[in-house]
Amino acid sequence: MKLEIKKDIYEEIHELLSKARQNIISNINSTMTKTYFLIGKRIVEEEQNGNKRAEYGKNLIKTLSKKLTKEFGKGFSETNLEQMRKFFKVYGIPQTLSEEFQLSWSHYLILMRIENISARNFYEIEAIQNNWSLRELKRQVNSALYERLVLSKDKEKVKELAVKGQIIEKPQDIIKDPYILEFLGLDEKSDYSENKLETEIINKLEMFLLELGKGFTFVGRQVRFTFDERHFRVDLVFYNRLLKCFVLIDLKIGEVTHQDLGQMQMYVHYFEEEMMNEGDNPPIGIVLCADKSDSIVKYTLSKNETQVFASKYKAYLPSEEELLSEIEKEYNMLKQEEELGKDE
Repeated sequence: MKLEIKKDIYEEIHELLSKARQNIISNINSTMTKTYFLIGKRIVEEEQNGNKRAEYGKNLIKTLSKKLTKEFGKGFSETNLEQMRKFFKVYGIPQTLSEEFQLSWSHYLILMRIENISARNFYEIEAIQNNWSLRELKRQVNSALYERLVLSKDKEKVKELAVKGQIIEKPQDIIKDPYILEFLGLDEKSDYSENKLETEIINKLEMFLLELGKGFTFVGRQVRFTFDERHFRVDLVFYNRLLKCFVLIDLKIGEVTHQDLGQMQMYVHYFEEEMMNEGDNPPIGIVLCADKSDSIVKYTLSKNETQVFASKYKAYLPSEEELLSEIEKEYNMLKQEEELGKDE
């Protein structure tokens, strides 16, 4: 007689084994990373105690590489030993955060390339807190997440990014400008409809949630509501568990208009009146557009508007120069607005 195993006991044991396997992998990664740090430390110490000439360091690493490879196999090439040396020089100074290395060696190879210490610390914190895979970390660094978040923060909040990571306390904290949607695979110059853009986002929802940031869960697409016998649809609806509010997103493949912003204000007011649950905060609306006129946004939305935003998206990953230029442009615009506000 064949014994049937109850599903719940199998799932519990499966979960225990999966967690154990993950812990083993995590412990191995942590141990190897610490070991590479100590190897780098020893190499630097030897260089400091010996001849400081570049030739000495080069020969030292070359000799070590030959002996270690013969004894322990792959993983100790001259290039790898140079990276271990750099690892200690980057993370062995008081400016850095890590007393314990909680990420894999591959993660730290990416982090070491980031020269800005504040940005490097930010990405390390976020990778640990959000359990970013190597691919996710690469993507966030390449899309200049830190620089994009810096735009929406005041000076004190910017300092916090490098110490605490991204803190979500108010609607502005979740807004980015621009959003980078290169993972959708849409050609920058090709014609595509808003429906195509929406469909690709749904198909790549996991990556879109990563780009949106912390605390987002998907509620629905083309969410319909009706009043006065008229039907309306919101392209995408999310819920942010950190802010405890709905986040409504409307997609526009062209330049945002004042009608688009007015429509989003109506959506937000409807959700506030009819859809909020007890304990929820007022909803947030984002018009995600291919382009926007700062003047249209400025004169459509009041200065005190904290619930409706317009942000650009890019369907491709810009070059570093292009992205930094875009960020600098937005920064200068915000700076001018602040100065005008002071004059008033």
